Amino acid sequence: MKDRRKKSRSQLAGQIRISYFILLLPTIIFMMFAFYNLWKVNERYNEMLNSVVAASEFSLDFKEDFDFETYLLIVGNSGPEDTKLHGLLSDARKVVEGLKDYTNTPDNQKRIESAEKYLNNLEGYIERIQENLGFEDRYDANMLIWENDVQIVTSLLQETINEYIYYENKQLQTAQAESEAFYINSVKISIGIFSFVFVSIILVSLVGPIWITRPIEEQVKDEQKRLRKAEFEVLQAQINPHFLYNTLDAIVWSAEAGNNKQVVKMVGSLSDFFRSSLNKGKEIVTIREELQHVRSYLEIQQIRYQDILQYEIEVDEALNAYAIPKITIQPIVENALYHGIKNKRGGGKITVTGKDHENYIELVVEDNGMGMTDERLSEVREGLEGRKNDQNAIYGMYNVNERIKLSFGDEYGLFISSIYGEGTTATVKLPKILT
Repeated sequence: MKDRRKKSRSQLAGQIRISYFILLLPTIIFMMFAFYNLWKVNERYNEMLNSVVAASEFSLDFKEDFDFETYLLIVGNSGPEDTKLHGLLSDARKVVEGLKDYTNTPDNQKRIESAEKYLNNLEGYIERIQENLGFEDRYDANMLIWENDVQIVTSLLQETINEYIYYENKQLQTAQAESEAFYINSVKISIGIFSFVFVSIILVSLVGPIWITRPIEEQVKDEQKRLRKAEFEVLQAQINPHFLYNTLDAIVWSAEAGNNKQVVKMVGSLSDFFRSSLNKGKEIVTIREELQHVRSYLEIQQIRYQDILQYEIEVDEALNAYAIPKITIQPIVENALYHGIKNKRGGGKITVTGKDHENYIELVVEDNGMGMTDERLSEVREGLEGRKNDQNAIYGMYNVNERIKLSFGDEYGLFISSIYGEGTTATVKLPKILT
């Protein structure tokens, strides 16, 4: 009898194990399928990210540096043996050559081919200039090559690389949409499988569902958080081509007007701005670094909008070492400029200040622009919290708020207040974490 009971318990245990295995089999298969597709999605993301990063390594100052070095060569401030032109061409060729391994779109492949042709043209122009240096009467010929050939081709080359970055980012957005669609379908399938497994296991055991579903739920949450975080990291790395074009146009206008000091200032600010944007891939930076990024942006915009824009950054140095997600304040300042100051007759002022509380920090961006109506303020607040489906209209602000919450928790983030006709105040609440 004892042996029979033992045998019966053993058979029951075996049947339960078989039942668990049968019930878990669809989940195991689906998880393998989901992880494989997630891996494929991540591989595609990585390829496109590498493409954008590689293109971003192309010197943002290439045009200014190459034009200037060519001028120095022509006027005799540097000789053929010590000019930096060959090094600039070599570095640019390495970047362009590396981009061939990343892009798989016909249009961007054509852009790479165009970039190679431009580099070949520049190399030919430099050879002609160096040949002319051997003749005393060819100074004017060299200046014509510099003005009519070199400067135009360097502009085309810079524009081609920027277009490459822009369209690679468009591909990232397409991949992102496909990833979101796959995620939604995965969630639907997961819900169906989970319901089947949960109901079936309840009939077998009261403990089994908890043991089976817990790791699945944790993995789904981890994957969801990881995908959302990757999405925001990709989008924050995007370079706004319109801002770049407008700034370069302003630099050209200043150069043509002979305002060399302003040109130097704008080029330096632009260099600092994009250096801070890339920042070696770091997601979290110090408040000092973030404010320098904002300062570079405002220096450029004040030159462009000097008749309507004033700004002031007054943040206690004691806050400089604390952590903040990269590119947090600049989108808020940009929003204040384009939606507040520019819409107010006579211009206005943007002020950035910091407040040190006992357990947290507040960085405050204030403007005395047009402000918002109560209805629009309510829409913006709902959009920031994801309760309204028009986040695209305030995507920069929405992105800032989401990245803060992902990095530090839901108690932190971006808070907006505004009075129509008087201005807007944006407050960023952060934990006191030293980097």
